[in-house]
Amino acid sequence: MAAIASALFGAVVHGRNALYNRGVFRARRLTAPVVSIGNLSVGGSGKTPFVICLGELLKYRGVKFDVLSRGYGRQSRGVAFVDPEGTAVDFGDEPLLIARALGVPVIVGESRYRAGLAAERKFKPQLHLLDDAFQHRQLARDFDVVLVTPQDVTDHLLPRGRLREPLESLERADVVVVKEKTVIPDNVLQGKAVWRVRRGLELKDAPARPIVFSGIARPKFFLEELQEIGVQPAGEVIFRDHQKYADAEIRRLLQAKSANLADGFITTEKDALNLGGRIGQLGRVAVARVTMELLEAESALEKLLRVMEGHASQKTGLHGPTNVAS
Repeated sequence: MAAIASALFGAVVHGRNALYNRGVFRARRLTAPVVSIGNLSVGGSGKTPFVICLGELLKYRGVKFDVLSRGYGRQSRGVAFVDPEGTAVDFGDEPLLIARALGVPVIVGESRYRAGLAAERKFKPQLHLLDDAFQHRQLARDFDVVLVTPQDVTDHLLPRGRLREPLESLERADVVVVKEKTVIPDNVLQGKAVWRVRRGLELKDAPARPIVFSGIARPKFFLEELQEIGVQPAGEVIFRDHQKYADAEIRRLLQAKSANLADGFITTEKDALNLGGRIGQLGRVAVARVTMELLEAESALEKLLRVMEGHASQKTGLHGPTNVAS
């Protein structure tokens, strides 16, 4: 049954993409250039750390930009400007994490086009980073960055597997991003340019016997990265992705701590945001921060900025360094 459901899902995805490719469905275009950062699968490829990594590089080069996101998991509706002092309930955990990390405007909205219009009205046209939007074809983009994991290569379409699109969809990508030393078959990459990233974890004041818990798409990756830096958990508690923590989850964690004679917890930045004020109920909690470094960043950024400058030269009001780079 799962195989049949995946085949039906694939037919729908193929049909939708074909309608966009043939111009039957038309993407709407913003005034400023748009760079999309997405993937093929459901979560766990490192999109949010990559958005932060790329954003830091753009800031270093003096490029003015904002981030447009759906705001998955928030309880609000419509277009909203993310307040870095706000909550994941209001804006979504990943947009809030990006806003706090980069200190740039982050705008959420079910329609990324409407979010972009609101951004351009408030801040004047500037480069837009489009978060988690490879499949969001309603908004035209000038550059598509797609993160690919080794697991994607052998995975299946939803619901049998985790893929939101087949591997052939990489034909639409401008650049494919993979982890350092990862080998992806040439026939999958389709001759696309490849950017490589080095990923790690920063962890301070970790308990000696921690309970490791997370509510992320691929918790196995998080556990493996902790083990690589020498963390040996006393126990593990796994929640669903984007878990919103209430009394029941806090009790479960404290029970796990007691049962395993643990002396504290380790969790992710995303989970710390979703815990909000409840994090204090857990006592000692060390928060692991994902780090990401784009290798050969200078040449990668030059490639991106050439595309942006080409867009700017064709748009009234986007000439010169004010909007794209300063």
